[in-house]
Amino acid sequence: MTVKVRFAPSPTGRIHVGNIRAALTNWLFAHRHGGVFVLRIDDTDLERSTQAFEDGIETDLTWLGLTWNERYNQSKRFDIYQTAAERLKAMGKLYPCYETGEELDRRRKVQLSRGQPPIYDRAALALTPDQIAALNAEGRRPHWRFKLDGRRVKWTDLVRGECDVDTTSMSDPVLIREDGAFLYTLPSVVDDLEMGISHVVRGEDHVTNTGVQIEIFEALGGTAPIFGHFSLLVGTDGEALSKRLGSMSIMDMRDKGFEPLAVTSHLARLGTSDPLEAMASLELLSESFDFSKLGRAPARYDPADLERLNAQVLHAMPYGQAKPRLEALGVDLGEAFWLAIRTNLAMFTDVTELARLVAGPVTPMIEDADFIAQALALLPTEFDDNVWSDWVGAVKTATGAKGKGLFQPLRRALTGMDHGPEMGPLLVLIGRERAAARLAGQTA
Repeated sequence: MTVKVRFAPSPTGRIHVGNIRAALTNWLFAHRHGGVFVLRIDDTDLERSTQAFEDGIETDLTWLGLTWNERYNQSKRFDIYQTAAERLKAMGKLYPCYETGEELDRRRKVQLSRGQPPIYDRAALALTPDQIAALNAEGRRPHWRFKLDGRRVKWTDLVRGECDVDTTSMSDPVLIREDGAFLYTLPSVVDDLEMGISHVVRGEDHVTNTGVQIEIFEALGGTAPIFGHFSLLVGTDGEALSKRLGSMSIMDMRDKGFEPLAVTSHLARLGTSDPLEAMASLELLSESFDFSKLGRAPARYDPADLERLNAQVLHAMPYGQAKPRLEALGVDLGEAFWLAIRTNLAMFTDVTELARLVAGPVTPMIEDADFIAQALALLPTEFDDNVWSDWVGAVKTATGAKGKGLFQPLRRALTGMDHGPEMGPLLVLIGRERAAARLAGQTA
């Protein structure tokens, strides 16, 4: 079987970590098996869908490296959905219902008061042709429901194992609204069939929908794809993230300076048995992907983990990869500089401040002028890779200072900071002239 999966976001807002976790899981699975990743824009809601959000989806996916092999817009496929709907109507599987929302709400309340499940009672199936004609003459337009078989639908889930849903406990789902607009379910099933989707991988909140969709697949004469439902995200407090996802958009993460590989490494490893660590590439992430590693428990999303992984990505980034970005910031001071400071980065833009430690200006922090004056007198003339250790050794011998009392005053005088990159390579980069000026108390 050729693996073919799809990611079908709606262009009604910015995509967030929940969306991307679904996209990433599908992409990694397809990539590992040499399969096809389809981007299918679910823009059937013409009123809420916008081109700006659609463009944003492509921008976010591209930034993360989640490129697609095929791309579709559902808004351009309405004729295909209508043909499928007519087939279901002819089979008696799609039937018109004329109840208003208020009428349905009253019925549900009566059912609940009687201790009955609040599911649709199929009253519309009892309408005669004359009654339907009269309702149409009144100007009432029907919504269309799919007639469920009312059976236990079973499937083997890639994550959850053997699953079943009893459709007798469910209302016949509405597939077409009164205004003729298609709801998500029918276009999704029709497209999965038409496009040859082999696997549908999504969050466990869709498990109940799967029973309905399998019945629609079969009614249309097709074979349902293989399903996989992964656990949902929760926050550090254990509460569902669903209400907070709007503030966790991929655009915001990009604007804050997070590395795309940190985002994908984080989301790919959440809820799995693999350690939560940054990977060097999406290819390596895909090689390690396996559904057997996905747990059933909710996946805990902690922003602190993303920050830690972001630092890991930067600390391992080779100079060749960093160079164009350093040039764009105007702080490309060479490979030695990058290797000296990268382990001190939390965000890439921190490099600007660290470049100032080398190129200046730095205002020295000098508390013991006599100590620093002795250190200046001992500053070597020639700077090589051992200059820091040689100089510190000489200062220690001359002053008797040791430990923090030795190192910290030198760091403060040279960098104006209490902490930072290792001083050995940093002193070489600063150079003797600038180092001497700072030890003399000059801003340089």
